Amino acid sequence: MLGSRTDLHIFDAGSVNGTRYCKEILLPYVRLFRSAMGLQFLFMDDNAPCHRTVAAEQLLESEDIDWICRYDLRISIQSSMYGICRRLAARTLPPVTIRDLRFSLQDEWAAIPQQLIDTLILSMGRRCETWLAVRGDHIPY
Repeated sequence: MLGSRTDLHIFDAGSVNGTRYCKEILLPYVRLFRSAMGLQFLFMDDNAPCHRTVAAEQLLESEDIDWICRYDLRISIQSSMYGICRRLAARTLPPVTIRDLRFSLQDEWAAIPQQLIDTLILSMGRRCETWLAVRGDHIPY
């Protein structure tokens, strides 16, 4: 979100299916942001299988949440996560336990400058325009 962010959500052990995605992401985070943002809210996801379940799509529709999904648009998420992983690997004392890894990921997420997040979000309009111009083909980024 421009000018702000949620804490990094880390799933506990196990697979993420549509039900879990609805319970742990859509209901607590997306519904809250939709309420705060009103009609200007547009939710984007990266077309992962748990995002495309009937449960997830029905929940988004029932909450009147406008959403788009496009594999090519996930570059900003990947870019952020790649940066986090690079910084974790560069630590003098890398995390050695799952608990250490969880705290380290949360620390690195919090350390990403908000300006970088805002820049990635603001680039989405241009990415969508490019995607439309290439008629849904891959975006050259």
